[in-house]
Amino acid sequence: MKTLLQTLNDAVTAPKQAIRLTDGAAWSNFFGATSTSGESVSVEKALKLDAVWACVRLISETISTLPLVLYERQSDGSRKPAKDHPLFSVLRYQPNIHMTAVNYTQALSASLLLRGNGYTQVKRNAKNEITSLNFLMPNRMSLSWSDRDDLIYSYTDRNGYQFEVSTKEILHIPAFSLDGRIGLSPISYGANTFGAAMSADKAANGTFKNGLMPTVAFSVDRVMTDDQREKFRDYVGKISGALNAGKSPVLEQGVKPEMIGINPVDAQLLESRNFSVESICRWFRVPGWMIGYAGKGQTKWGSGMEQEMIGFLQFTLRPWLVLIEQAMNKALLTPAERTKYYVEFSIENLLRADSASRADFYSKMVNNGIYTRDEVREKENLPKFGGIAAELTIQSQNVPIDDAGKEQ
Repeated sequence: MKTLLQTLNDAVTAPKQAIRLTDGAAWSNFFGATSTSGESVSVEKALKLDAVWACVRLISETISTLPLVLYERQSDGSRKPAKDHPLFSVLRYQPNIHMTAVNYTQALSASLLLRGNGYTQVKRNAKNEITSLNFLMPNRMSLSWSDRDDLIYSYTDRNGYQFEVSTKEILHIPAFSLDGRIGLSPISYGANTFGAAMSADKAANGTFKNGLMPTVAFSVDRVMTDDQREKFRDYVGKISGALNAGKSPVLEQGVKPEMIGINPVDAQLLESRNFSVESICRWFRVPGWMIGYAGKGQTKWGSGMEQEMIGFLQFTLRPWLVLIEQAMNKALLTPAERTKYYVEFSIENLLRADSASRADFYSKMVNNGIYTRDEVREKENLPKFGGIAAELTIQSQNVPIDDAGKEQ
């Protein structure tokens, strides 16, 4: 009898056997897509949780609004946007005829966050120049292994037509992975967390639907006939209607109410829902306050908002940005081109929403001779001034006391 590990290994390594890995279905036979709470978990169901929706939307929208630029290395060690390269406008403005750059990057980021893999079909012209990047839905992609241990990509379009995508045409970005080639689905591996949140929401909705009233049973001090039971059920319906309407029901002789089930307070319903939000935030590495959650006792490291934003950029956004950048550099540029060009997100745009931080950053860069004033004006979409504004300058400080007041 095969062990679990042997069975799983056979399923993954079987040559030319189609296995759907993009949505975790290949692992569900062994690890289960059903949570321990009994809830069946899928991407669509998980997105109905407000915390999941908020985390995925926050990260994907933030990444998509950062300019994705193709840069060209200069002989003096500097760089400049490679506007003459065909790939520049594809990445920066319109990856394909259906999407803007924001739409494309947002969909790609959401795929990585929810399904663990992102797929793009790369189209080239006769000159081998990239003309478009067509986003592929990860739940429509099937993977299989060839005899040479290469991945075979089979895609099913909206009309049900299945075709194979050549490895030369595919941009495959795996997220967190155990083998570096196929990303793991967070929704599948986090099924218990998301399932528990679904159960808590369902219990809360049922409780609120009943007006926060626990389930009540009525006992009588006699044995009733079938006809009496039917009449008593009608009587109970009237009592329940009175309770839901906020009225005081009248209980006749021998009828006693008894509460069954768990009181919402005893069940710590609110605490359970708060814990679910915190758990979901941990899965996506998002601070709770960034999705509108500030639970009791929630800690905030850093001395202010700036430090918290730096932490979010460093530990949440940066791994995703580097992952996408390196995958694109590998798949979209030839080895010869990679010595001269590279793709990179412009994270300076995150500062644009904070004018004080932006002004302080520019001031330090100019005063230390790193940026010229014209370079700062260019970043602010202002015309260049020329003259001394185009020169690097520094502030003169810490001069000897004997030289104070002397003309320099």
